[in-house]
Amino acid sequence: MLSIRGHVLRMAALAWPIIVAELGWMAMGLVDTVMVAPLGKEAIGAVGVANILYDTFGIFALGLLLGLDPLVAQAFGAGRPEEANRHLRQGVWLALFLTPPTMLMALSLPGLMTSIGVQPPVRALAGPYIDALAAGTLPLLLYAAFRRFLQATGRVRPVMVALVLANGVNAAANAVLIHGAAGIPAFGVAGSGWATAIARLFLAGWLLAATRWDDVTALWSQGARWAGPHAADLRQLLRLGAPAAGQIGLEIAVFGAATMLAGRLSTTSLAAHHIALNLASLTFMVPLGISSAGAVAVGQALGRGEPGEAKRAGWVAIGFAGAFMTLAGAAFALAPGWLLGVFTRDPELVAIGAGLLRIAAVFQLFDGLQVAATGVLRGAAETRLPMVANLAGHWAIGLPLGYYLCFGRGMDAAGLWAGLSAGLIVVAVLLVWLWWRRPLRPVAS
Repeated sequence: MLSIRGHVLRMAALAWPIIVAELGWMAMGLVDTVMVAPLGKEAIGAVGVANILYDTFGIFALGLLLGLDPLVAQAFGAGRPEEANRHLRQGVWLALFLTPPTMLMALSLPGLMTSIGVQPPVRALAGPYIDALAAGTLPLLLYAAFRRFLQATGRVRPVMVALVLANGVNAAANAVLIHGAAGIPAFGVAGSGWATAIARLFLAGWLLAATRWDDVTALWSQGARWAGPHAADLRQLLRLGAPAAGQIGLEIAVFGAATMLAGRLSTTSLAAHHIALNLASLTFMVPLGISSAGAVAVGQALGRGEPGEAKRAGWVAIGFAGAFMTLAGAAFALAPGWLLGVFTRDPELVAIGAGLLRIAAVFQLFDGLQVAATGVLRGAAETRLPMVANLAGHWAIGLPLGYYLCFGRGMDAAGLWAGLSAGLIVVAVLLVWLWWRRPLRPVAS
């Protein structure tokens, strides 16, 4: 039995490479925003709208692969690496099956922007950007499958290295494709989308190599053949992954809906919303990484038949996330102008964005608690109740309240953020209570 200090040290060792990887993932979006910013407010708004809309569908598909977390972690913790490998193979098949419908939904998004009233200059720039993101769908989903597998087996450094290198690929491709160089024409905002697709192709290739070359968790273990789709395994993967996808999809979609509502405001308010959301998303990457580490620690402990250790590991993850986000909230409250200055010097943008960051300071702690609790529950194969909590908090409370405050009370984008903050508080309270009360047991193999 580990002491609390032992759990803290183990969690820190597991979490920090995943945190770096999550920050690397977020950095690609930030680089896109910074590099298109000289093209104007419409370009910033277009990248924000395009990313949040694509993520609503793309991350739902990615979320279906989250069922790999408990299946692989518990199999590996129980000393059954062949079973863990089998689950990965089925994850790859699922990624292949999900690619066509995800691409079709992404390609329908320009029409959706028209129907919900996004301003024409923003729509014109966002459409080609979305086309480029759609082209990178298969690499994105394969990357997700390989990453879930490597993390669940405790091999997190290849994921970290992949994201660090992919940022270099993305930045270089952005510089060439946005503005043109060496005979390549300037593609503007669309060039940033193609840079993201190229970076995702790099990520998939790097993690494929990592799963192939690891002697313990090789994708093609000695004597094993590549198996075709297996209905029972795919059903089990989807049984766990579908609620997890629903949970993450509901969370992404509520921010997507808020962005669409912000698109009905002025261009300045939309750009301020996007920049502030980028900063809030950046801090969120740290507890998101802790959440993934918590899922692995809980899953492996349950695989070893140690539910008490799993519970303690989960509380350590929740505590880590809450402590970091308390510090992040203080930074948002005390230095919003300095943070916004990284993106823009426009005084009107900074003024609106500073108000949004002060609201974000209130919900930082609760955002950290809810994502960490979601992760440790996922490690225990509980994925349905986090989805229900997100539905109640974000969609029954947060978004309706935000809409009322924004348009009914005339609070502009600040009203949207106040409503979202209320929703996050509700979700956090529900999920931490659920972790406290839920008995833990391994998933059936």
